[in-house]
Amino acid sequence: MLERLGSQFETASAGYAGAHGIERDADWFILKIQEQLGELTQVWNKLSGRGRRHGKSTEELTALMADETADLLGHVLLFAHHHKLDLPAAIERKWRFQATL
Repeated sequence: MLERLGSQFETASAGYAGAHGIERDADWFILKIQEQLGELTQVWNKLSGRGRRHGKSTEELTALMADETADLLGHVLLFAHHHKLDLPAAIERKWRFQATL
């Protein structure tokens, strides 16, 4: 299931990159994870009172936090897909359960 989800993110990402002239080299995949984690952290800081909300409500920020979490998940899966990592096997080794979505 994770492989299929990774492939879906790959299709979407490759299409976006092609349309906007973005080069997705090996560094791009890890740098995007860092970027998305930063964006998620920024939203969390606003929700937890450590940053300015710029007029956004708790509901708006919570929705934005979900969006940024989805972006982070997508980029983790893109990284794994690009490097041909076996995430289900790694989850079983590290977390001691079989991942089923």
